[in-house]
Formats: sequence, structure tokens, C-alpha cells
Amino acid sequence: MIAWLRIVLVLLCLAIVTLALLPAQLLCLRFDLKPRRRIPRLWHRAACALLGLKVRVHGALEKRRPLMLVANHASWQDILVLGAIADVVYIAKSEVRDWPVFGLLARLQASIFVVREEKRKTGEQVGEIARRMADGEIVVLFPEGTTSDGNRLLEVKTSLFGAASTAATQVPGGTVFIQPLSIAYTGIHGMAMGRYHRPIVAWPGDIEMLPHLLGILKEGAFEIDVDFGEMIPYDAAGNRKALSREVERRIRAMLGDRLRAR
Repeated sequence: MIAWLRIVLVLLCLAIVTLALLPAQLLCLRFDLKPRRRIPRLWHRAACALLGLKVRVHGALEKRRPLMLVANHASWQDILVLGAIADVVYIAKSEVRDWPVFGLLARLQASIFVVREEKRKTGEQVGEIARRMADGEIVVLFPEGTTSDGNRLLEVKTSLFGAASTAATQVPGGTVFIQPLSIAYTGIHGMAMGRYHRPIVAWPGDIEMLPHLLGILKEGAFEIDVDFGEMIPYDAAGNRKALSREVERRIRAMLGDRLRAR
């Protein structure tokens, strides 16, 4: 009974926060005002607090722009965590747009939706990512293309790194900055989270959304460590595959060290 009361209270508070911020965000989106980048951060911070997500940040967000953050992806909670740390915009697969609740939230944050299966649209999609980066927005890429079980980094896909090359041709100086980072779920109720418990928070693609969401709401009190790695400068002449391999190596090392509590 207590768990269900907590779920109702959390959802009610989230609804109140959403309704309070929604008019301002809709107005900013309608007229493309810059506060549209900052308002989602307020919502994500409130959501993390209500869900019991304690986020520890190691390292620092790169200050130079244009900036692309590249991270491992284990759960929808990754969105809340990064959104609470910085004013970011996400690259999401097109089907997210139509998801209940999450799709609406993604649209309100002006996410960039991509259709990975339609290669004829790749140029258009990469161009949109590049334009947003050149405009000073921090773009987040989850290069695995799906979510893992939280215990490892899956294979990194290279195609959307092409946006970095395109952006480099559109900015003064011809250089964009790629910053790898890792998101590690390390604690639950104040205790260390091992390989067995980590799938509680992870959301691999074959798990139904509603039962997983209810499970998260019932548990609460998760600890997440976010490690920002060293920035990689990249220009239009750079090798996309070499870039993806180096980013993968750095994320894998940071995630492995954090999960092993090094």
C-alpha cells in the first residue's frame, strides 16, 4: 500500500510541475526563444528529485561550442539524468515521437527525431543535427542505437557521427567538440548495485514500458555516477570511424572503472 501511495504522489507532483512549466515552454517553442533550452532542465531536476535519483558528476562539461555529448544508454532515466545536468537536446529514433507521455516530453524538449532505416533521409537528418550544433545547442548522441542492461557498452554505430563533420563546415574555425561520457547506475537504497540489481533500472528494448516504470517508481532511491571524459576536437577532414572507435574506447573505460568502483 505504501508503495502505491508513493507512486500516486510522485505522479501527481510530476503532473503539477509539468503543468506549471508547460505554458512557458510552448510559448518558447512557438517563437523559438532561447529559454526553451533551459526550461526542460528545471523539469528534469524536479523529476530526478521526485523519483529519488541521486546524481553524482565527475569531471566537467566542456565549455566550448559546438558540442556533441556521446554517452552509453541503459534506460529512459538517462534522459532525466543528463537533462538535469545541462541544457541538452537529444537525438532520438523516430518512433519515440509517438510514444505515450515520453513522446510528448521529447517533442516539448525539441528532440531531433531520426529514421535510421531510411538512408535517403540521412543527409537531411545529419543536416538538422549539424544546424542545431552550429546554433550552440548541446546535442546528445547515444551511439549504441538501443539500450543495454546497464552492465556494458554495446557496439557503437558510426553513421550519425557524420553530423560532426557537417557541423564543422558550418561554424567559425571549422572545429566541433566531441565529449564522451559514461552513465553508471551504482547504488540502490544506499547500497552498492551489482550486476544482478542493475537490470532493475536498465530498460532493454524487449521489456514492456509500463511494468518497468511502475517498478522504478516503487523502488526509488537510485544512485547514478556520470563521468565526463576529455574532449576530442574534430574537423571536417577527420575520420569518422576513427572518431567512433576512440569515443567507444573512452566510454567503455570510464563505464568499466565506475561499475567496478575504481
